Amino acid sequence: MEIPEMLDILKQRALADNRLREEFLATRKEEHPLEAFCEKCRELGYPVYEMELISAGEEFYASMKRSTNGGGENSPVLEGEDDFYELFFAGL
Repeated sequence: MEIPEMLDILKQRALADNRLREEFLATRKEEHPLEAFCEKCRELGYPVYEMELISAGEEFYASMKRSTNGGGENSPVLEGEDDFYELFFAGL
């Protein structure tokens, strides 16, 4: 299972369970929020690691950029599309 799929499942679980939602939101207050978030994902059985989460977003963004107008300088600027971590919390 890929990172976007795992995050989608976790987000749906958190939306259905207020306690879990609050636990995810609490990770944002930790000294290392991304690390705490990934640890919570792993506690729940989803192997999400910091660098994989960051890389997945960057790879997704690069793929989208290449698919628009050949990926050249005239490709549209896509803001926020590369940050699956932030998109997860925006959905909560």
